[in-house]
Amino acid sequence: MRALIALVLRHWPFLALIASIGMLAIAHAFETFGHLAPCTLCLDQRDVYWTAIPVCAAAWAAADIKGFQRVAPWIGWAMMLVFLTGTAIAAYHAGVEWKFWPGPQTCTSTGAHASAADVADLLNGAKVSAPRCDEAAWRFLGVSMAGWNALISLKLAVWSGIWSARRGKA
Repeated sequence: MRALIALVLRHWPFLALIASIGMLAIAHAFETFGHLAPCTLCLDQRDVYWTAIPVCAAAWAAADIKGFQRVAPWIGWAMMLVFLTGTAIAAYHAGVEWKFWPGPQTCTSTGAHASAADVADLLNGAKVSAPRCDEAAWRFLGVSMAGWNALISLKLAVWSGIWSARRGKA
């Protein structure tokens, strides 16, 4: 087990980069193949991963380039903050879905389900409302996509913090 943890920590920025790309790929697959249009909060969660990609790449590069290794832990702390932001947005969204608190007016006040008539109306210039943030479009083991994203983002933040703390001591 220690060997696996050491392996993960040795390659953490690269693994976080791959995880961020993977999370975006999964979100886009649900949209493209599952026909689940993202709501406003879903798009906010994606923005976190788009931000994480260059930060993870910078940490990965800094960890391996002589002269930059001293700044690698600081970039790692930035990675942690990015993933904590993702955790907060996803947890907020999950709370909106569970009706723990109200969501933004832009995506909880009205609900619409797309149909052929809706598409025809859109092509004719009608306004179409965004998917609702307060209704989970998909659940696995009782947890929505936002809930899973909160858990995954938290895990990414914790590993980033551990990596940064260990890098700072080296």
